[in-house]
Amino acid sequence: MARNIQEEAIPEGWKYDLLDKFATRCSGHTPSKSYPEYWDGGIKWISLTDSHRLDNGYIHATGKEISLEGIKNSSAELHPAETVVLSRDAGIGKSGVMAVPMAVSQHFIAWKCDNSEKLNSWFLYNWLQLNKAEFERQAVGSTIKTIGLPYFKKLKIAVPPYPEQKKIAQILSNWDKAITTTKQRLANSQQQKKALMQQLITGKQRLLDQNGERFEGEWENIKLSDLCLKITDGAHNSPPSVLEGYPIYSVKDMTPFGFSNDDVRIIGVNDYRVLSKQGCKPAKGDVLIAKDGSVLKHCFVVEEDLDAVVLSSIAILRPNPDRIISDFLAQYFSQEHFKFFVKKALTSGSGVPRIVLKDFKGIFFKVPSISEQQKIAAVLSAADQEITGLQQQLDHLKQEKKALMQQLLTGKSRVQIN
Repeated sequence: MARNIQEEAIPEGWKYDLLDKFATRCSGHTPSKSYPEYWDGGIKWISLTDSHRLDNGYIHATGKEISLEGIKNSSAELHPAETVVLSRDAGIGKSGVMAVPMAVSQHFIAWKCDNSEKLNSWFLYNWLQLNKAEFERQAVGSTIKTIGLPYFKKLKIAVPPYPEQKKIAQILSNWDKAITTTKQRLANSQQQKKALMQQLITGKQRLLDQNGERFEGEWENIKLSDLCLKITDGAHNSPPSVLEGYPIYSVKDMTPFGFSNDDVRIIGVNDYRVLSKQGCKPAKGDVLIAKDGSVLKHCFVVEEDLDAVVLSSIAILRPNPDRIISDFLAQYFSQEHFKFFVKKALTSGSGVPRIVLKDFKGIFFKVPSISEQQKIAAVLSAADQEITGLQQQLDHLKQEKKALMQQLLTGKSRVQIN
C-alpha cells in the first residue's frame, strides 16, 4: 500500500502525495426508509447488496434506487459517471467505476477524478485493485469489520503524469477485455453443458450408437444400492496428526475434479493401515461426493487408487461396472435439479444439509444400457474438458494481468507515450 512506499522509491516524474490531493473524496448515506418517496426514484444507489457487482470494472446496475427527494433530505450525493467507489465494510476492498451517475451508502468511499490533468479514474481503479489485500488487512472490528474514515484521509498514492496514467489504464483495459471475453465464453460453455446434460441424462435426447443408429429402449428405474457394490463413508473419528504418513481428506479439501493438497492433514502409517481396511481408502473408479454441509457441491470420479483416506464428511460409492459406469453416475449427481432434490429429501433434523446413507441408498435412478451410458458420459466429459480449459485460460489471464499491474502501477516498468 502507499504507506509502504518510500519517497526515494518513487519513479522519476511521478508524484507521491495524499490521494485527496489528486481526487475529491466523497462518502455516502442511506435515506430514511420511513419515507417511501425517498426511494425507487430512478437514481441508482450502491449498497452492500451490490457487493457482487464490484471488482468487474464498470458498475452498470444496482439492486436499489433512491429518489431526488432522498438526495435532498439526506447526506447522500449524486456522483457523476466515472466516479471510483470502494467498499469499506462487507466485501472490504472491492471496487468499481460508476457507468452512470449514482449515489452510494455510507459503507463506501467514492473518489471523483478530473480525468484530464490530475488523476484518471481507471488508473485509480486498477491501483485500488492492486492494493486490495492491504485494504482487507486495515479493517478492524470484533463482529463487523470496517475501515474508518481517518485511514482514507491519510491514504497516499504515487501517480505518473496524466498521459502515462491514461496509457497504463488503456493497456490494462485491453487485458480486462480479454478476461471479460474469456469469462463470457466460460459462462456460455457452462450453460451449454447444463442444457446438454438436461437432455442426455434424462433420456429426452438419444445419441447414436457405434453403428450410427439412435439408441432405443426404455431406461431402467433402479435403486442406488443395486447400482453400487458399496456405499459407505470415511472415518468417523479423526486420527491424530503426525509429521509423516498419508493424507487424510475432508469436504473442505474437495474440488469439482479432485482433492486440493493445500493444508492437508497427515496421518501415521498405522492409522492409514487401519482406516484402509475399514474402507476409508478411495480406489480407482470410486465416486466421491460431499456428504455434509455443501451436499453434492463437489462430486468426482477417483482416477487412480489413492494413498490416502477420507473422513466421514465424504461418501464413497463403488459402482457395479455391469450396471452403471462411474462417469455416468458422477454426471447424474452433478445435475442442478438432482442436487436440489437430494438436499431437500435428505436434510438432517437439525436443518443442515446432510446425506444420510441409509436413505441415500434408497434413491432410484433411471439408467440406460452400459453402451449408452458410455456415450453420454463421453459427450459430457468433453464438455467438462472445454470448461476446464477455459477456466485455466481465465486464471492465467488474471495472473498475467496482476503481474503487469505490479509493474506498471508502481513504475517498475514504464510505458512509452506517443
